[in-house]
Amino acid sequence: MSDDLSSAAPSGADATPARWRRGEARSLARTRILDLQAVPFTHPRRGVTRDFVVVDAPDWVNVLAHTVDDRLVLVRQFRYGIDDFSLEIPGGVIEPGEDPVAAGVRELTEETGYVGESARLLARVHPNPAFMSNRCHLVLVENCRLAAPPAWDADEEIAVSAPPVAEVFARARAGEITHSLVLDALFFFEPIWRAGGARSAV
Repeated sequence: MSDDLSSAAPSGADATPARWRRGEARSLARTRILDLQAVPFTHPRRGVTRDFVVVDAPDWVNVLAHTVDDRLVLVRQFRYGIDDFSLEIPGGVIEPGEDPVAAGVRELTEETGYVGESARLLARVHPNPAFMSNRCHLVLVENCRLAAPPAWDADEEIAVSAPPVAEVFARARAGEITHSLVLDALFFFEPIWRAGGARSAV
């Protein structure tokens, strides 16, 4: 088993594998929403260098908008990647230099017309670290209420709803919500909601 590298790998839950060495990226394609790159990485033990495809995209924000009467604001919209509709929480692209929480508040109002209080960051997650470089920031906004008509951009057509929080969790568990980043956000929000601390200012 001389070709089997597994015997040389560290074992145990706290083990850290050796770090690959990154080279200079080159652009394969640049689009309105991402830059597709070829990035050379050198294997830490074998010394072999290969190109790997990396999606270099801006950071995103997803917003848990918790209303004064214990509901969550949801949006249903057509998604080109799956050629179908998707039930989600509001969210979008963070502009260069924009604070993630401010971006979340902005996206919430633009997509739904809702405003709220005590906006704060719950977590940051990597959408898919295997080939994506960006992060998604999960923001909680409390005491939300409908304040104005939404201000959609040219490519948006959205149905807004605000079902009870318990119903949202039930629909997620039933497979009606399939967006992985939305499920991430619900994962972080659920213990706060069950502890009754969602409206406590931080």
